[in-house]
Amino acid sequence: MNKDEVRALIEDIGIVPVIRASSAQEARFAAEAVWHGGIPIVEITMTVPGAVGVISELAKTNPEVLVGAGTVLDEESARKCADAGAQFLVSPGFDPATVAAAKELGVLVMAGALTPTEVISAWKAGADLVKVFPCGNLGGPNYIKALKGPLPQIPLVPTGGVNLETAAEYIRAGAAALGVGGELIAKDALQARKAEIIKGLAARFVEIVNQARGRPSAKAKSSAEIH
Repeated sequence: MNKDEVRALIEDIGIVPVIRASSAQEARFAAEAVWHGGIPIVEITMTVPGAVGVISELAKTNPEVLVGAGTVLDEESARKCADAGAQFLVSPGFDPATVAAAKELGVLVMAGALTPTEVISAWKAGADLVKVFPCGNLGGPNYIKALKGPLPQIPLVPTGGVNLETAAEYIRAGAAALGVGGELIAKDALQARKAEIIKGLAARFVEIVNQARGRPSAKAKSSAEIH
């Protein structure tokens, strides 16, 4: 999948599950659960123990799942993740060297930003999408709407403060997609290995995005188990 196809899939699904877990096993479990809930996208954060190995394993065994790396803070990490098979890179803030490395590698990069100046800087540097983080702390959907007024050409992905109650508002405010962490990868469900809870939350988020965009909800996809 090339970079344009990766961006198209992220924007079409509209949800990027941010997987933070205490072990590689938990991360793989979460990836399987969100996939069965209808979201063929996972962002494995570099805070997960053995994150690069998880990315490599998922990329090799499940080509139908778009695997990305999150909390990528520098060029070295960007290159390691891309070599492992990550098809998109996400950072909580804007690091020019990380964006430049992603461009060189031909990998989609979602650079983090918060203020209008940071959003513009990330976009001008070559970010494919701009992650607005932590969005919920700065006004939520109203903040995205305010940014989209003067910056309609920049695809924004609010992260932080996105939940079942706010997701539709973010989409209607102009968000290209939503980054969702603990509100989707529920910590208790993850620790108790209750896949049905995470699967149900994934399906609900997909339904909300589709409804907010005025299109029919797609049936949750199913696939072979992620090993």
